[in-house]
Amino acid sequence: MQEMDSSVRPPRRLPPLLSLRAFEAAAAHLSFQRAAVELSVTPSAISHQVRALEDTLGQPLFRRLTRQLALTPSGQRLFDDLRTGFDALEAGIDRLRRPPVSQHVTLTTNTAFAARWVLPRMAAFHKACPGIELRLHASDTLVDLSRGDADIAVRSGSGNWPGLVSRELMRERYAPLCSPMLKLRRASELPRHPLIHCDWQPHALAPALWPRWFREAGIAQPPRALQARLAKGLSFSDETHAMLAALAGHGVALLSLTLAAEELRSGALVQPFGPALDTGSYFLVTAGGRENEPAIRAVWAWIASQAPG
Repeated sequence: MQEMDSSVRPPRRLPPLLSLRAFEAAAAHLSFQRAAVELSVTPSAISHQVRALEDTLGQPLFRRLTRQLALTPSGQRLFDDLRTGFDALEAGIDRLRRPPVSQHVTLTTNTAFAARWVLPRMAAFHKACPGIELRLHASDTLVDLSRGDADIAVRSGSGNWPGLVSRELMRERYAPLCSPMLKLRRASELPRHPLIHCDWQPHALAPALWPRWFREAGIAQPPRALQARLAKGLSFSDETHAMLAALAGHGVALLSLTLAAEELRSGALVQPFGPALDTGSYFLVTAGGRENEPAIRAVWAWIASQAPG
């Protein structure tokens, strides 16, 4: 008898796909009725498939309550794993359906970074990568890269995002910046000028806020006049608008030294004193497994080449 080739992979020991899809839909909705609508079958078909899956696994996946379903601990674990697997499968199929000749790459980043760092470099990008159309998605809300909502991102944070590949791009620091028209020289002169505030996202690791700046500057208790300005002042939801207010001479803002680099070089803004606050790093990010796609690799390399050495 011929010996079987040891390189032949054994078959996967998986339940039928139909029963897994039925369970995942029912678990997502906690309803056989709504799962049936999603999969265009009858509720009894969903119930039958779920029961068959429970028999195969030898344990219940739902607690069937009056007019309601609840997942058992085993059901919750299976649902979490299936949802992750189906999301990855759906994203992979979607990528296969895209025209193979497509060289579109969608870059997502926050609105300030898009306006102040990416857009001024777009002409240089087109010259360096003429065969790629770079689509810019500017939003302060993180998009799901694993689902293919964007191809590549520049994010600030820890760099630790499960399922994603990241590389540190540059450190970021924030400092008090203002127009030279204010003739501000020392921190003791701050009470004479309005303070400009900017909102930070809840997930920010180390936001550059004025109370933090005063602590790191060694000013434990700001003067009473300055406390009033801290409570009032100008406030913006977008850093670009805060920068425009500072350029117009409306006050002093804590701004990114990276994003305000051109204004600092030209003298339109000045940094009268420190300290500069460390707010973490910007990272290049893409979904795991996509980092070697030629178009993504080209955009990745170009963005990395633009960061300070």
